[in-house]
Amino acid sequence: MVMVERSWFLTARSYLPPEVCQFVFCVFWDMPIVPTNRFLGFGTTIFAEMSRRAAAVGAVNLGQGFPDFDGPAHVKDAAIDAIRAGHNQYAPMPGVPALRQAIADAWASDHGGFTTPIDPDEHVTVTAGCTEAIAAALLGLVNPGDEVILFEPYYDSYRACVSMVGATPRFVTLRAPGFTFDESELRAAFTPRTRAILVNTPHNPTGRVLTRDELGLIARLCVEHDAIALADEVYEHLVFEGRHVRLASMPGMWARTVTMSSLGKTFSLTGWKIGWAVAPAPLTAGLRAAHQFLTYAVSTPAQHAAAAALRSDRSYFEAFIAEHRERRDYLCGALSEIGFGVRPPEGTYFVLADHTPLGAGDDVAFCDRLLDEVGVAAIPPTAFYEHTAEGRSLVRFAFCKRMDTLREAVGRLRRLAR
Repeated sequence: MVMVERSWFLTARSYLPPEVCQFVFCVFWDMPIVPTNRFLGFGTTIFAEMSRRAAAVGAVNLGQGFPDFDGPAHVKDAAIDAIRAGHNQYAPMPGVPALRQAIADAWASDHGGFTTPIDPDEHVTVTAGCTEAIAAALLGLVNPGDEVILFEPYYDSYRACVSMVGATPRFVTLRAPGFTFDESELRAAFTPRTRAILVNTPHNPTGRVLTRDELGLIARLCVEHDAIALADEVYEHLVFEGRHVRLASMPGMWARTVTMSSLGKTFSLTGWKIGWAVAPAPLTAGLRAAHQFLTYAVSTPAQHAAAAALRSDRSYFEAFIAEHRERRDYLCGALSEIGFGVRPPEGTYFVLADHTPLGAGDDVAFCDRLLDEVGVAAIPPTAFYEHTAEGRSLVRFAFCKRMDTLREAVGRLRRLAR
């Protein structure tokens, strides 16, 4: 029932007065009156909500995007070595020098098509995961009343962080089944008040890898409107089709782009929360102004281990892609056999499937049914849309799981076909 109430509230908040929203929110969720409107209507994240419900009923959790296996031994050993070597006090605010150098060296490779030299002292900042980098970039570079363009569906923290800043979001929809955007809609989203656009590629939750042409259009509009770009590239190493291209590599974009990534997705160590931002000095100064008062610094031994991770042999990354491609192909093939409409993702470790052939109402009702009748947790993607009608026919599954886990989930999902 809470899921339905939450879905209704996410839609209603756009046209109800703030004081009415606050009253409804407190009545539905039995919470005291809160002193600010910044987070009104956001409630608990959908990821925490679905993982809690999955644990309560013993469901196979294909909802929240975390692996059910551990990261590589050599990276864990590097963290233990760092602890034993005494790297246990505050790190420098911008990050451990060894990690910042490793990030700069990674950018010096041909990955992402970027060729500008990166100064680890002036251009690289280590953050508490990519999520903090996003918050710090918005807080440090966007003013109240500015507009920020978001592609929907979006990672849920984007919308909350824009609200935190006091900025106004403008939305451009990636529409199923291809999850491309309309050029005229993107052009119309830019106004004289546009300060920033937040671009996620490879894209969660659609699995799209934006093309060079798409990124080129975004770049031209940023230059034309003197806007900055916040590029979330946490899935940069999880590309199955096409090639990841850094937005910062587009003409005129290095000077106006903050590129953010993290350790967790590439090395299956999501609990370490080691992320980073790479940007020219003026944008880095704004981001650091916020970062120093958010977390100041993040785990010192984990940063040393992250430096070792980024210097892993190329064979690690090749095996990483091959293993996730196998998981993707297995789950997408099984979902298609069961009756879902499936477009295999080009990147990330998520698939957005069309559940309507199975006749189960909207996405919230379908995910409730999966938990209650089948014992599988998934994510209803209307939580990632402002225009919720665009996501009601879809459901998000994560395939960053052991093959045994995926087989168990598929065995349960086959009950839908029967």
